[in-house]
Amino acid sequence: MAKTRMVTQFGLGTSIRSQDYTQAAARAIRDALWHNSLNVATAFDFPREAMLIDVEIGVQKPEAVDSTALLDIFPYGQPTIRVVRGGLDVCKPDGSDPTVIANAAIVVSFDMERNHD
Repeated sequence: MAKTRMVTQFGLGTSIRSQDYTQAAARAIRDALWHNSLNVATAFDFPREAMLIDVEIGVQKPEAVDSTALLDIFPYGQPTIRVVRGGLDVCKPDGSDPTVIANAAIVVSFDMERNHD
């Protein structure tokens, strides 16, 4: 496959009170997506469904993220999600109830050979 990277987007999301790693990851994805208007499919005359979307999420507890729930954020394209250790948990001054911070990196690509045959 001749996968060609077109766009890289970054985002940050938090869960301030509930320590919900999936919620923080979802907010990071939305933050990355809302910073951009992806017209790249149209610009290259590809259907939006042909977008290959690789998502990497960094949080302190990757096992606490429901990756399947995050797929629903994407209205089109072919997303794959990988969760790794990263992000940041910031405890309150008394050491309790951390704020969960997630980072997202989203790479949008196309299979140039398949889409231009």
